[in-house]
Amino acid sequence: GTQVKVEIHPKDTTPQLFKKLSSGKGPQRLPSLRGQDNKDFQRTKAPRPPGGEDLHAYPWDKSSLKSMPVDLQQFEKLDAYALKVNVKNSVEELVKALLKQARTDLEKVRAIWMWICHHIEYDVVGYHNKSQLSNKPIDVLQTGKSICEGYTELFEEMCSIAGIQCMKLSGYSKGYGYKTGQTFTGDSDHTWNAVYLDGRWHLLDSTWGSGAVDDSFTKFTFRYNEFYFLTHPALFIDTHFPDNSNWQLLKPTLTLNEFEKKQLLNSKFYMLGLLAAHPETAVIQTVNGKASVSVDCRSATLFKFKLMGTDEHGLMTLKKHGMKLDIYPQKTGSHKLQIFAKPSKASDDVYSCVLEYVVECKSVDQAMRFPKGLHQPVGPSWFTERQGFLRPSQPEPIIHTNDGRCSITFTLGRDISVLASLHSDNSSLTEDMGRRHIMQIHRGNQIELKIHLPHAGNFILKIYARKKSDPGNYDYIFNYLIACLNTEVKWPAFPQSYSKWVEDYEILEPLSSLLPANRNVQFKLKMHGVAKVLVQAENAYPLTQSRGYWEGTCNTSGCREVFVMVHENANHSFYSHVLKYEVETQ
Repeated sequence: GTQVKVEIHPKDTTPQLFKKLSSGKGPQRLPSLRGQDNKDFQRTKAPRPPGGEDLHAYPWDKSSLKSMPVDLQQFEKLDAYALKVNVKNSVEELVKALLKQARTDLEKVRAIWMWICHHIEYDVVGYHNKSQLSNKPIDVLQTGKSICEGYTELFEEMCSIAGIQCMKLSGYSKGYGYKTGQTFTGDSDHTWNAVYLDGRWHLLDSTWGSGAVDDSFTKFTFRYNEFYFLTHPALFIDTHFPDNSNWQLLKPTLTLNEFEKKQLLNSKFYMLGLLAAHPETAVIQTVNGKASVSVDCRSATLFKFKLMGTDEHGLMTLKKHGMKLDIYPQKTGSHKLQIFAKPSKASDDVYSCVLEYVVECKSVDQAMRFPKGLHQPVGPSWFTERQGFLRPSQPEPIIHTNDGRCSITFTLGRDISVLASLHSDNSSLTEDMGRRHIMQIHRGNQIELKIHLPHAGNFILKIYARKKSDPGNYDYIFNYLIACLNTEVKWPAFPQSYSKWVEDYEILEPLSSLLPANRNVQFKLKMHGVAKVLVQAENAYPLTQSRGYWEGTCNTSGCREVFVMVHENANHSFYSHVLKYEVETQ
């Protein structure tokens, strides 16, 4: 006495009954008519081809990595259960065991996916000797290994038993052995699956979800990758190009030529919260010896790069939402450029390769040969702000100076002591002299670094800091590149200062450590908390105090060195050295 309602629909439309049953606890499969206990699973009917309702806009809208809303936390119990299921005698029994904890179609697909990704390993031996290989689901299950066809056929079979529409798709992939910018010809080289959930088709790749093979293709390592579960089609197309373009599930679809030219953004790129990279082509050409790359990201990310295996031929700057890189290859030809990234909060120092380009260089810009000790990234950024260097007067990484002088100011965070030094490849600058060409001027919480270059060329200005309350070593924070083309430039160092020279003292004149011989030299120093100031040459010349400055004149006749000395306390009889000048030889 069971009443059965029969509806007849045109081909390629979804029966209304299915939609009605999709409410409540998520999508439900059609009830089996084999009795109420439903001990047997109902196999699926023939899947419908993809239509307009399955399509996602291209390019990616930067919203979600998945093609439907998925809450991974809600899967934690189901995932843990699926990993423990240990049935190898039949595919039906395995599915039956897995579905004990799965209510909705999404949960069923998830349980099947998790089981395959953690129990089937890639058969590197079988890949090289396909005649010995069976892709039949029962054989894959019992041997526990296969190549991509075996993964996809087992997935399709398990979904079919569970009453879920699933398709095996084939096409080209940018996987193992892919060379940046290569073309694809001949037979397809990879297979993956599409599953029908919530009235739409979705894509997944359990082969790539399970792990990775090493570079020599001799060893597989289980390394679960969430990215390839229900991947957003606009991201899946980065690496998977189906034989039938309808299965891109995109509007508009990409041509094979566009797929080949497109740069490869791997799963790590998106899993790290990176959003886009420019240029979008895999091969980039230099213009007048230069090429530029940029990456956009959601949250603070640290980057590194390698061009021809080194980071010497570029200038990378960190931006709040990404990074910018200008490269200047010092050789013509084709070169590999790799970009690495890691979240700023990561405790370890492990950077993942997220992007590769081939750079074709037709001419070399020799003027952009950087000093060897230049650290990437260059210039100030959100990272240097976090270290307490706020509001830099020079926000760009390169400072150009025509007369060999420049100055940078920062607002400093509390409790920071700064050390700065100049470095150059073609210069005999010692560590000490590198520091003496920079003068620090402190005004409240502002610091000014005055720089006088000893000669023309490219210099690195390295900036270090430590907490004043923690008298340990200084930590490297960041660096600038200072460029000066004027060959007339030849600035002497600033005077040498001693430990009694206090941070917020200031020299107004003379700034040069080299004083002319046999001359009267004017002194003007800003100092506080001292009782007397003397300039000691052949004779001693006391300076007089007015409006916070100590001023006076000294004569340099008959001496090689001039010292500024202070009397800290009127009751003490001894003076302390604070500055030292040299006198030019006749």
